Amino acid sequence: MTATLIKGTEIREQILEEITEEVKQIKEKHGVVPGLVTILVGENPASISYVTLKIKTAHRVGFKEIQDSQSVDISEADLLALIDKYNKDDSINGILVQLPLPKHIDEKKVLNAIDPDKDVDGFHPVNVGRLMIGGKEVKFPPCTPFGIQEMIVRAGVETSGAEVVVVGRSNIVGKPIANMMVQKGPGANATVTIVHTRTKDLAAHCKRADILIVAAGVPDLVKPEWIKPGACVIDVGVNRVGEKVSEKTGKKVAILKGDVDFDAAKEIAGYITPVPGGVGPMTITMLMLNTLKSLKFKLGLM
Repeated sequence: MTATLIKGTEIREQILEEITEEVKQIKEKHGVVPGLVTILVGENPASISYVTLKIKTAHRVGFKEIQDSQSVDISEADLLALIDKYNKDDSINGILVQLPLPKHIDEKKVLNAIDPDKDVDGFHPVNVGRLMIGGKEVKFPPCTPFGIQEMIVRAGVETSGAEVVVVGRSNIVGKPIANMMVQKGPGANATVTIVHTRTKDLAAHCKRADILIVAAGVPDLVKPEWIKPGACVIDVGVNRVGEKVSEKTGKKVAILKGDVDFDAAKEIAGYITPVPGGVGPMTITMLMLNTLKSLKFKLGLM
């Protein structure tokens, strides 16, 4: 039996509609809307493309959005001063500095300069600590793990008591999603194992997973025989493995593959995310949700 697809594109639409409606209600009752500023340094094409999508999404849900583009040669001191300005701006609830930054700027110092209560990416050490504590301490989960958990919940997959195996130990996905799934609360209460490149028997760990979250960045790493029949498989990998000519536009586009052998895995798993169209669309969506949450914290609504 073919697995049920967990489509990030569909879940994204549901969440963005919910955010739009809530923003309207807050505007009517409190006279304010969430404010998001995106700081872009330089003209990296990938960064410009990603920021443009963030701006478009923010406008769609009714946010106040400021795009602050800076020259590639801005000094670290001037960038820190810019962040401080937005930290003090009451109309801004979320501050996002698009990475990567030029080599002369210390990314860690810049990210740490953002007010933790406006750090809607969830990367500040204070928010990492809040996530570790769990419960009501959590304000802004990192967006990709936040999206993964939301997909699992909305697909109706039981997490309480489930064996969760996370392949990958990055600070952006692997570690935070493992921490989120082990916490007390809805969409969690799981028993979690993190595996990685030094794990002795990767296949054996994967095969016992009720929920398998793969974020290794290796195309087709997880073989179909590694998957427990009926398991929920979340493929976070987006790997460029070549190019093809689009039938719609006639232009060259990247061929993308996940970390899981999708075609074979979908015949074994109970639930699975596609690549593309799975986890990817959720990241910006959860950024919007975190920005809305920031305003709600400020208004005492959370």
